[in-house]
Amino acid sequence: MSKTKKKIIVFEGIEGSGKTSHINFVSKYLKKKKIKHIKIREPGGNLNSEKIRKLILNNKSTFNKNTDLLLYLAARSENISLIKDNYSKKIILIDRFVDSTIAYQHYGLGVDLKIINQINNYLLGKLEITFTFLNVVNQNNMINRLKRRKKLNRYDKFNKNFYHKVQKGFLKIASKNEKKYKIINSNLKIEQNKKIIINTIDRIIK
Repeated sequence: MSKTKKKIIVFEGIEGSGKTSHINFVSKYLKKKKIKHIKIREPGGNLNSEKIRKLILNNKSTFNKNTDLLLYLAARSENISLIKDNYSKKIILIDRFVDSTIAYQHYGLGVDLKIINQINNYLLGKLEITFTFLNVVNQNNMINRLKRRKKLNRYDKFNKNFYHKVQKGFLKIASKNEKKYKIINSNLKIEQNKKIIINTIDRIIK
Protein backbone atom coordinates (compact mmCIF):
# COMPACT_ATOMS: atom_id res chain seq x y z
CA MET A 1 0.00 0.00 0.00
CA SER A 2 1.27 3.45 -0.92
CA LYS A 3 2.42 5.67 1.91
CA THR A 4 0.07 8.38 0.64
CA LYS A 5 -2.92 6.24 1.69
CA LYS A 6 -5.00 6.72 4.80
CA LYS A 7 -4.27 10.41 5.25
CA ILE A 8 -6.90 12.74 6.68
CA ILE A 9 -5.72 16.35 6.55
CA VAL A 10 -7.94 18.97 8.18
CA PHE A 11 -8.03 22.75 7.81
CA GLU A 12 -9.41 24.57 10.86
CA GLY A 13 -9.89 28.18 11.92
CA ILE A 14 -12.45 30.86 12.64
CA GLU A 15 -14.28 32.86 9.99
CA GLY A 16 -12.00 34.89 7.74
CA SER A 17 -8.90 32.87 8.67
CA GLY A 18 -8.19 31.70 5.12
CA LYS A 19 -8.71 27.97 5.71
CA THR A 20 -10.99 27.49 2.70
CA SER A 21 -8.60 29.30 0.37
CA HIS A 22 -5.77 27.14 1.67
CA ILE A 23 -7.60 23.82 1.30
CA ASN A 24 -8.61 24.74 -2.26
CA PHE A 25 -5.00 25.55 -3.06
CA VAL A 26 -3.81 22.23 -1.65
CA SER A 27 -6.46 20.37 -3.64
CA LYS A 28 -5.23 21.99 -6.86
CA TYR A 29 -1.65 21.13 -5.91
CA LEU A 30 -2.49 17.45 -5.35
CA LYS A 31 -4.47 17.34 -8.58
CA LYS A 32 -1.48 18.75 -10.47
CA LYS A 33 0.71 16.04 -8.94
CA LYS A 34 -1.94 13.45 -9.88
CA ILE A 35 -2.37 12.37 -6.27
CA LYS A 36 -5.83 10.94 -5.65
CA HIS A 37 -7.81 12.84 -3.06
CA ILE A 38 -11.24 14.08 -2.11
CA LYS A 39 -12.15 17.44 -0.60
CA ILE A 40 -15.17 17.87 1.66
CA ARG A 41 -16.45 20.51 4.04
CA GLU A 42 -18.31 20.49 7.33
CA PRO A 43 -21.10 20.97 7.72
CA GLY A 44 -21.65 19.58 4.24
CA GLY A 45 -19.96 16.95 2.13
CA ASN A 46 -22.52 14.55 0.77
CA LEU A 47 -26.08 15.36 -0.31
CA ASN A 48 -27.72 14.90 3.09
CA SER A 49 -24.96 16.82 4.90
CA GLU A 50 -25.40 19.75 2.53
CA LYS A 51 -29.11 19.82 3.36
CA ILE A 52 -28.26 20.01 7.06
CA ARG A 53 -25.69 22.75 6.31
CA LYS A 54 -28.37 24.96 4.79
CA LEU A 55 -30.51 24.48 7.87
CA ILE A 56 -27.72 25.27 10.35
CA LEU A 57 -26.34 28.34 8.59
CA ASN A 58 -29.65 29.86 7.51
CA ASN A 59 -29.92 33.38 8.94
CA LYS A 60 -33.51 32.71 9.94
CA SER A 61 -32.59 29.68 12.07
CA THR A 62 -32.75 30.22 15.84
CA PHE A 63 -31.56 26.89 17.22
CA ASN A 64 -30.33 26.62 20.79
CA LYS A 65 -26.74 25.50 21.39
CA ASN A 66 -27.65 21.83 21.96
CA THR A 67 -29.69 21.62 18.77
CA ASP A 68 -26.82 23.25 16.89
CA LEU A 69 -24.42 20.64 18.25
CA LEU A 70 -26.67 17.74 17.28
CA LEU A 71 -27.21 19.13 13.79
CA TYR A 72 -23.45 19.48 13.23
CA LEU A 73 -22.91 15.94 14.44
CA ALA A 74 -25.78 14.69 12.28
CA ALA A 75 -24.07 16.24 9.25
CA ARG A 76 -20.83 14.51 10.29
CA SER A 77 -22.66 11.21 10.68
CA GLU A 78 -23.79 11.47 7.06
CA ASN A 79 -20.18 12.14 5.97
CA ILE A 80 -18.58 9.25 7.82
CA SER A 81 -19.47 6.67 5.18
CA LEU A 82 -17.97 8.93 2.50
CA ILE A 83 -14.79 9.29 4.54
CA LYS A 84 -14.58 5.56 5.30
CA ASP A 85 -15.12 4.65 1.64
CA ASN A 86 -12.09 6.73 0.66
CA TYR A 87 -9.93 6.21 3.75
CA SER A 88 -7.87 3.39 2.27
CA LYS A 89 -7.81 4.81 -1.25
CA LYS A 90 -7.28 8.56 -1.30
CA ILE A 91 -6.01 11.51 0.71
CA ILE A 92 -8.98 13.16 2.41
CA LEU A 93 -8.98 16.94 2.81
CA ILE A 94 -11.58 18.33 5.20
CA ASP A 95 -12.60 21.96 5.67
CA ARG A 96 -13.53 21.88 9.40
CA PHE A 97 -13.91 18.70 11.41
CA VAL A 98 -13.83 17.54 15.03
CA ASP A 99 -11.83 20.50 16.38
CA SER A 100 -14.39 22.97 15.04
CA THR A 101 -17.14 21.24 16.99
CA ILE A 102 -15.11 21.48 20.19
CA ALA A 103 -13.91 25.05 19.58
CA TYR A 104 -17.32 26.46 18.64
CA GLN A 105 -19.75 24.38 20.64
CA HIS A 106 -17.65 23.91 23.81
CA TYR A 107 -15.28 26.88 24.04
CA GLY A 108 -17.59 29.27 22.22
CA LEU A 109 -21.06 28.23 23.38
CA GLY A 110 -20.33 26.27 26.55
CA VAL A 111 -21.68 22.83 25.65
CA ASP A 112 -20.36 20.00 27.85
CA LEU A 113 -17.12 18.68 26.31
CA LYS A 114 -17.80 15.12 27.48
CA ILE A 115 -20.98 14.95 25.40
CA ILE A 116 -19.17 16.23 22.30
CA ASN A 117 -16.28 13.79 22.72
CA GLN A 118 -18.55 10.84 23.38
CA ILE A 119 -20.59 11.31 20.20
CA ASN A 120 -17.52 12.18 18.11
CA ASN A 121 -15.72 9.05 19.26
CA TYR A 122 -18.78 6.96 18.46
CA LEU A 123 -19.04 8.42 14.95
CA LEU A 124 -15.34 8.27 14.04
CA GLY A 125 -14.54 4.83 15.40
CA LYS A 126 -11.03 3.94 14.22
CA LEU A 127 -10.66 6.90 11.84
CA GLU A 128 -7.63 9.01 12.75
CA ILE A 129 -6.79 12.55 11.68
CA THR A 130 -3.26 12.63 10.27
CA PHE A 131 -2.57 16.36 10.45
CA THR A 132 -4.32 19.68 11.04
CA PHE A 133 -3.57 23.14 9.71
CA LEU A 134 -4.91 25.66 12.21
CA ASN A 135 -5.37 29.06 10.60
CA VAL A 136 -5.35 32.02 13.00
CA VAL A 137 -6.24 35.62 12.25
CA ASN A 138 -6.47 38.88 14.19
CA GLN A 139 -9.85 40.52 14.72
CA ASN A 140 -9.26 43.44 12.34
CA ASN A 141 -8.41 41.17 9.42
CA MET A 142 -11.28 38.84 10.25
CA ILE A 143 -13.79 41.71 10.26
CA ASN A 144 -12.42 43.21 7.04
CA ARG A 145 -12.60 39.84 5.26
CA LEU A 146 -16.15 39.22 6.43
CA LYS A 147 -17.15 42.66 5.12
CA ARG A 148 -15.95 41.64 1.66
CA ARG A 149 -18.20 38.58 1.57
CA LYS A 150 -21.25 38.96 -0.62
CA LYS A 151 -23.41 36.97 1.77
CA LEU A 152 -23.00 36.26 5.49
CA ASN A 153 -24.43 33.16 7.15
CA ARG A 154 -25.57 32.83 10.76
CA TYR A 155 -22.11 31.87 12.03
CA ASP A 156 -20.53 34.93 10.38
CA LYS A 157 -22.50 37.24 12.65
CA PHE A 158 -21.42 36.44 16.21
CA ASN A 159 -19.76 39.13 18.32
CA LYS A 160 -15.99 39.64 18.57
CA ASN A 161 -15.78 38.03 22.00
CA PHE A 162 -17.28 34.81 20.66
CA TYR A 163 -14.66 34.46 17.92
CA HIS A 164 -11.94 35.33 20.42
CA LYS A 165 -13.06 32.46 22.67
CA VAL A 166 -13.29 30.07 19.72
CA GLN A 167 -9.81 30.90 18.45
CA LYS A 168 -8.36 30.49 21.95
CA GLY A 169 -10.14 27.15 22.07
CA PHE A 170 -8.54 26.04 18.80
CA LEU A 171 -5.10 27.00 20.10
CA LYS A 172 -5.69 25.12 23.34
CA ILE A 173 -6.65 21.99 21.37
CA ALA A 174 -3.54 22.30 19.18
CA SER A 175 -1.25 22.77 22.19
CA LYS A 176 -2.16 19.29 23.45
CA ASN A 177 -0.68 17.57 20.38
CA GLU A 178 1.71 20.01 18.69
CA LYS A 179 3.32 17.38 16.43
CA LYS A 180 0.06 16.93 14.53
CA TYR A 181 -0.69 20.65 14.08
CA LYS A 182 0.73 23.51 12.06
CA ILE A 183 -0.30 27.01 13.08
CA ILE A 184 -0.76 29.19 10.00
CA ASN A 185 -0.62 32.93 10.65
CA SER A 186 -3.24 34.15 8.18
CA ASN A 187 -2.29 37.76 8.83
CA LEU A 188 0.76 37.11 6.62
CA LYS A 189 0.72 37.31 2.84
CA ILE A 190 -1.06 34.36 1.24
CA GLU A 191 1.93 33.43 -0.96
CA GLN A 192 4.09 33.09 2.14
CA ASN A 193 1.56 30.76 3.74
CA LYS A 194 1.16 28.72 0.57
CA LYS A 195 4.87 27.84 0.67
CA ILE A 196 4.65 26.85 4.34
CA ILE A 197 1.58 24.68 3.73
CA ILE A 198 2.92 22.95 0.61
CA ASN A 199 6.24 22.16 2.31
CA THR A 200 4.29 20.59 5.16
CA ILE A 201 1.99 18.69 2.77
CA ASP A 202 4.99 17.25 0.93
CA ARG A 203 6.43 16.05 4.23
CA ILE A 204 3.14 14.46 5.31
CA ILE A 205 2.48 12.53 2.11
CA LYS A 206 6.03 11.26 1.48
